[in-house]
Formats: sequence, C-alpha cells, structure tokens
Amino acid sequence: MASSSSSLSLSPDTKDLSHPSGEVHVIVGPMFAGKTTALLRRIKSELNAARNVVMLKSSKDTRYAIDSVVTHDGIKFPCWALPNLLSFREKYGHGAYQKLDVIGIDEAQFFEDLYEFCCKAADEDGKTVIVAGLDGDYLRRSFGSVLHIIPLADSVTKLTARCELCGKRAFFTLRKTEDQETELIGGADVYMPVCRLHYMNSHVAERIVLQSQTVKTDSLLEPATDV
Repeated sequence: MASSSSSLSLSPDTKDLSHPSGEVHVIVGPMFAGKTTALLRRIKSELNAARNVVMLKSSKDTRYAIDSVVTHDGIKFPCWALPNLLSFREKYGHGAYQKLDVIGIDEAQFFEDLYEFCCKAADEDGKTVIVAGLDGDYLRRSFGSVLHIIPLADSVTKLTARCELCGKRAFFTLRKTEDQETELIGGADVYMPVCRLHYMNSHVAERIVLQSQTVKTDSLLEPATDV
C-alpha cells in the first residue's frame, strides 16, 4: 500500500538571510535599580563601536528634562520624547531611520505600542532595540507592555535596588502616598525600593516614612536661634 506524506521545506531563503538581523534586549527592575544607568552604558558602548544610535523616552516623563534621558544621579543623554513609538520613524525621517543601528527606549512601561514597535524594528528593520522599564507597578502587577516583549528578547536583565529601610536587596517599589492611579510619575518623594519583608509589612514602612516626614516638617518649623 503506497503512502504519501507532505514534507516541510527547510531550505534557507537567501533573501531572508541577506536581511540584517535585529535584536531585543530588556532591562527591568524596581525604581532606583539603575535601569537607566545600565541602558546608557549599553548605548555609549554602541557609540564607541561606531554604531548609529538614538534614544527614545515617553513624553509623559518630564521629571528631570524634556529632551534628555536623565538618571537619578543626574547623568544625561539627549533623546526624542514621544507620545508613542510607532510615530518615531516618520518624525525622524525615513532616510535617517534606515541608517540607525541601535534604538534605546527608557521608561518603556509608558508605551502602549511597545510590542508592535519592537517586532517591527528588530524583525523587519534589523535594528538592535535596548529597552529599560519597570516590570511591575507599586502593587506588583504587570506595568504596561514591558513583560509582553520578554518572548521577543535576546536577553533579559533583572536589576535590584537597595531596600531603603534595611539595606537588603530590593525587588519591589513601594508608593509613599495614598494615590491609587497606576501612572503616577515621581521620584524619591513618591516611591522607594523595598525588600520582600518590608513590602509585605508595608504598614510598617508607611509609618517610618510618615515619621521621617514629620521630623523634617518639625525641623523646618523650629525657630532659628541667635548666634
């Protein structure tokens, strides 16, 4: 009895092989873990290798500068501030975009079109995309689309901070205020990195924060002594 079977051709497509191969690298962690610093280190390394680079960030983030990516300790790098990523190619110019080798994205959790952009930039356009962002919000829930691009990634780096209360490794971000919206942009005045113990005992952390704020307020109200 004759049998027939269909086989899937695995012969290489010479057209696809001639297309430049892109990459996606993801840097995640809580606030104050050094994500932006790690991103800038990678971008500067690419610059030193004579590659054409550009940095992008969300226009929502105006904490330190509008047209620069800025680390918490003040290191700056010029960037494009955008409401979404898919508009970048048109704004940057087709010819200039074609010459790009590396695209850095900071505060990636604010971009709803992150997954689509990374697919297109890496898979179709052959760009190296380096993404830095929060993997979770203050409630330890997935924040934006950062975790959605993990399946696309060539590498994933999980950074940690130092717990502001005990000095141990901090994996989570604790919000100091009672605001409940997910997107509340702020720095050390609103957030602090904490370990698992102090996150789970957040009422203890909140009391310590309130006490420290009370001490600062009292010191401001103290009358100046004559010298």
